[in-house]
Amino acid sequence: MDDLISEFITETVESLALLDNELVNLEQNPDDVAILSNIFRVMHTIKGTCGFLGLPRLEGVAHASENVLGKIRDRQLQATPQAISLVLESLDCIKGLIDHLSAHGSEPEGSDDELKRRLNHFAETGQVETAATGATAAPTPPASSMNGTNGAHNPFPFFKGEDDPEIAAAIEKLMAEQTGAAPAAAPTAAAAAPQTEAVPMPKTAVAAASEPAAAKPAPASKAAAKTEDKDAGAGDSANQSIRVNINVLENLMQMVSELVLTRNQLMQIARTKDDKEFLTPLQQLSLITTELQEGVMKTRMQPIGNAWSKFPRLIRDLSMELGKKIELKMIGAETDLDRQLLEVIKDPLTHMVRNSCDHGLETPDVRRAAGKPETGTVTLSAYHEGGHIIIEIADDGRGINIERVKQKALENGLASEAELAAMTEKQIAQYIFAAGFSTAEKVTAVSGRGVGMDVVRTNIQKIGGTIDLDSSWGKGSTVAIKIPLTLAIVSVLLVEAGGQKFGVPQINVVELVRVSPDSSLAMEKINDSLVLRLRDKLLPLGTLSQMLGFNVSTQELMQREMYIVVCKVGAYEFGIVVDRVFDTEEIVVKPVAEILKSLSIYSGNTILGDGSVIMILDANGLARSVGSSEMATRSSGQDVAALSLGAENEHLISFLLFTMGKGAPKAVPLELVSRLEEVDVSAIEIADDYPVVQYRGELMRLVTLDDSFSIPNTGMVDVIVFSYDKKVIGLVVKDIIDIVHAPFDIKISSKDAKEHGYLGSMVIAGKTTDVVDVAHLLSDMIGEVVSDAQKSKHAGLQDCKLLLVEDSPFFRNLTVPLLSAAGYKVTAAEDARHALDELSQKKFDMIVTDIEMPGMDGFDFAAACRSNPNINGIPIVAYTATVSDEIIKRTKTVGMQDCIMKTDRPGLLESVARCLTSHGRKEMAA
Repeated sequence: MDDLISEFITETVESLALLDNELVNLEQNPDDVAILSNIFRVMHTIKGTCGFLGLPRLEGVAHASENVLGKIRDRQLQATPQAISLVLESLDCIKGLIDHLSAHGSEPEGSDDELKRRLNHFAETGQVETAATGATAAPTPPASSMNGTNGAHNPFPFFKGEDDPEIAAAIEKLMAEQTGAAPAAAPTAAAAAPQTEAVPMPKTAVAAASEPAAAKPAPASKAAAKTEDKDAGAGDSANQSIRVNINVLENLMQMVSELVLTRNQLMQIARTKDDKEFLTPLQQLSLITTELQEGVMKTRMQPIGNAWSKFPRLIRDLSMELGKKIELKMIGAETDLDRQLLEVIKDPLTHMVRNSCDHGLETPDVRRAAGKPETGTVTLSAYHEGGHIIIEIADDGRGINIERVKQKALENGLASEAELAAMTEKQIAQYIFAAGFSTAEKVTAVSGRGVGMDVVRTNIQKIGGTIDLDSSWGKGSTVAIKIPLTLAIVSVLLVEAGGQKFGVPQINVVELVRVSPDSSLAMEKINDSLVLRLRDKLLPLGTLSQMLGFNVSTQELMQREMYIVVCKVGAYEFGIVVDRVFDTEEIVVKPVAEILKSLSIYSGNTILGDGSVIMILDANGLARSVGSSEMATRSSGQDVAALSLGAENEHLISFLLFTMGKGAPKAVPLELVSRLEEVDVSAIEIADDYPVVQYRGELMRLVTLDDSFSIPNTGMVDVIVFSYDKKVIGLVVKDIIDIVHAPFDIKISSKDAKEHGYLGSMVIAGKTTDVVDVAHLLSDMIGEVVSDAQKSKHAGLQDCKLLLVEDSPFFRNLTVPLLSAAGYKVTAAEDARHALDELSQKKFDMIVTDIEMPGMDGFDFAAACRSNPNINGIPIVAYTATVSDEIIKRTKTVGMQDCIMKTDRPGLLESVARCLTSHGRKEMAA
């Protein structure tokens, strides 16, 4: 019976979460028969199973709730907000009883007569009574001595055949799971309950039990099982998933982590040996280890919808409590992340949602006076970005009053007037994360006590995440959380400082920069703080050796060749000065020792492949250390904007330099490089007369550009990997030389050079250098991106003329063939000035423009187009390397129709077709 009760708790917790959301959905759609029938079936199953297990209090409350739902289902009563509140109250009572049952193994003593009386009174009269006060609870015999139907001691009443078929099916399913036999009956109604679009429910193969049953085995999601095999029979569907104890998964993950460490050690040994027989099986072992690691990681992953499932009910309750009309939107509920992280972020998300409702959204009369809809919107969204997940909580409320934040910051002594005057509004808004900070004029039951947001940030940072706030007064606020997908195995960049190795989480690394006194990039001092002029901005620097306590003078560091790891935490970018940079490596994070926990710059440690133990640096701790020096620079009163590179300076591009054969050095723009790899020649195969290598589950074709260089027969070769919409090609080179920043200025260009894959020659780092035409390498792939299905979407638009405005010749060479393959007539302009000249002479149907361009940027160019009545109506799409909320807002302000990432080439094609089609309809209507 203990096992059956454990199963019952797990099943009921799932069912209650479903009922919470479905009841809120029913309140919004009171005439939806499917929703109501689903609710009734789930409650009916809970009641029947409680009777079977001898749980009289649970059965009594469920039975009274079922009576109310039955009357609503039969149209004898209406699903009013008061009725829904009463049923939700009964669910809260059931949850409390389940909590006690999970913790103590039996129901609590007491009585629910008052609640049952009000439920039955509503079922009979349609009138809702308020809860009575001062009621006393009468003792009830222990649950184990009653059967819940007639009080007789009978733990298996279903043997009498008195229960209906649905309850019998639920009981048989429970018994079958305990004995390992497949049930003959169909799954319970709760399992078969259809999900509605209004409240998307999570789909997962292994779902963790919620808080009351955290120690119980995690149940398989019935909804997911049904989705995966909806055409199969009941018996087959039941065999599609199994329940696995969380501890089993954790132990398995730990063993895989140790296997990864062992793999790393073997790879380290292999680098020092020349044993081909040993190398081949080691590569196979490495591949299998990686696949095993990814497979085990999937068992830990759960949809973030599991953490969102309680929010529809929360929003509904807050709406009534605060007297506001609130709509909840959830986007990306199916986005997966580690179960461990899922548990950590539940409370921070709840706090921020409550803040959005209480502080952010206005009351209906205030919104109406401001010209807004009476109903405010809270939007939860989640999506993957690289090796992390972005979660955003946005509202369309009043936003943050920056002047009020300034006032409170001064009152609390957090900043001086001079410091606040030098800050941007976004930097000032970050003070809401300070401990005890609150701008609320009064304390409510929901929030306003000045506690919470600092705890939210602390909890997010503990798991290696960052939190960022963006707010616009009168329009709303958005809080963005960025966290790693998992905490078990992470990729780090290995660096050295003070003769010791350290790991920097790669999730925080933006780029690497090498500086020296005689190079174009050098460190400078402003008010005793180190900075780096990197492209068009000043980057605050922190020296790792100094942070670690080594006695190294800043002046000495400025006279040496050093490396700078450019990191980003939230919206804050900074650089860490290190002595050497090694390689990236996947490592297993071990918790930091108690004695070191007071040091904020460490987040853990690990064992490398050579057996050495290194510390993992914490990006948030490093940011705080560097931030103090940045504040010193800001408070010095110097005009930082005047110190940064102005528009009159040459536009620099980062080039990767390498050699191929005996000719001049070669260069390729770093922004187009996906990865740098070392490939064993013995792993190269021949397919379709071309050399290929197995790479990340795909076949990567290898090419060379210089006739004087060919792939050697033995050893390792350097490969520059380029990707184009999940397709990859590798350029085999002789040696990787350096990364250099230089203006793009082709001095010599010939037809012969272009036929061999070069744009021409220019001077880089004092040497004549051949610049590779990446579009030439990817020419075969570009046509493949535009599939037949996509071409059909562009049917009828082939005569449309597009103007592409792009200052980078590399992206011009990639984008023009892409749009041409879709059938458009494309004209390319190298900057906004040339584009305006083209527009004055020719007629175009659409403009695709970059944002960051020398002289006139994309925003000013779009504004110029909109101010010219002759070209004002042409659709404009921004095609940019970076997309942020601020960029999207500015594109809308200047009248652009869309904003697309340069890496999203299919997205560009979709946007172009959509804009042209919409524009054509408007012209016809006009």
